[in-house]
Amino acid sequence: MKRFFVFLILISLPFIVKAQKVISVKVDGSINPASASFIKNAIDKAEEAKAECLVVHLNTPGGLLKSTRVIVSDILESPVPVIVYVSPGGAHAGSAGVFITMSAHIAAMAPSTNIGAAHPVSIQGGMDSTMNDKTTNDAAAFIRAIAEKRKRNLKWAEEAVRKSVSITEVEAVNNKVIDLVAQNERDLLKKVHGRVVALGSGNKTLNTSNAKVDQVEMNFSERFLNMISDPNIAYILMMLGVYGILFELYSPGSVAPGVIGIICLILAFYAMHTLPVNYAGLALIIVAFILFILEVKITSHGVLGIGGVIALLIGSIMLIRTDSALEFIRISWGVIVPTTLVTAAFFLFLVSMAVKGQKLKTITGVEGIIGEEGEVLATLEPSGMVRVHGELWKAQSVSGIINQGQKIKVTAINNLTLFVKQIENNINPDPKST
Repeated sequence: MKRFFVFLILISLPFIVKAQKVISVKVDGSINPASASFIKNAIDKAEEAKAECLVVHLNTPGGLLKSTRVIVSDILESPVPVIVYVSPGGAHAGSAGVFITMSAHIAAMAPSTNIGAAHPVSIQGGMDSTMNDKTTNDAAAFIRAIAEKRKRNLKWAEEAVRKSVSITEVEAVNNKVIDLVAQNERDLLKKVHGRVVALGSGNKTLNTSNAKVDQVEMNFSERFLNMISDPNIAYILMMLGVYGILFELYSPGSVAPGVIGIICLILAFYAMHTLPVNYAGLALIIVAFILFILEVKITSHGVLGIGGVIALLIGSIMLIRTDSALEFIRISWGVIVPTTLVTAAFFLFLVSMAVKGQKLKTITGVEGIIGEEGEVLATLEPSGMVRVHGELWKAQSVSGIINQGQKIKVTAINNLTLFVKQIENNINPDPKST
């Protein structure tokens, strides 16, 4: 009987091995709070499923400092081995991606990929030498700590920050920046099979050659946050929100523009809460719209409008600040320039309509009848009756006697009495003289 149970166990071993599980996720885009939350949740799911490891497919130009530090910390403290795999072919682990890749228990890259370029850059026009030194030294210390922890090429890691070097996957593996190059995920799992990784709880030998791969996608809230965390989307939402509010102010009772505007503004402010917003830039954008509104109300011959365009352009450029070597986010010029031009054109249109409206003659009320033409019903000597707009009016001539049937023009009105003059080209000879 014992031999029979031993035989069953031996037969079952291959099936037990095949039952191993690997969690796989993809991070394609900038590093932001949604990315950090996604990776954290993936680590938790991998631990809950008792997975052999978590594979993070990475393709990023960089991202936010706070989010990068959160991801690196989660990976370093992960109870499950984390493999960062820069893929697919043509992918790039730049800026913050360098730190995330080097923090992994196992770092891998696909063919035709590259990694590097983590030097501090200023998106808003350059940092002074002191600030540049501070951010560079901070980033260099951070990358050295990660490289030392994972026993990777410390010299290259620091050069990636200080000299902005970038290398291919072949150079990376030869320089011990990463551990291996894999053609695809299945090839990756075969190559890491049997490797020993150090976890907080002790060493773990990976058993991944025949592991089942479970793909985990972002949930709705993570996808939505990831979308609006894009500074370009946040900027567009803010502008749409302002447009909606202004339309509602110009046309009270429209309702729809106001509701849409409020929703867009709330989403924009929520997104900006996750982004490094420069409040001086935000203030300039608000000032720009105030100037546009004043241009409609006050005759400044375009001075306020030009000031508003300049304030909007500068504010848009300054809106997202980068105060760290890790941060690689900005509002695209392809978004800023068209938005500024459209906004300027919109308010110039409003200004032209307002000016045109001011030049229009009054057509309602008592003043609206001044300048209108009519016909004399009873000879004005100098008083009598006239017909204007189909209405009968008491009238008084200011140009002498005007005979019945003659055309007149209203020059003034007082106490419902019209003051009129005869239209020159309608003056006929006195019938008594014929």
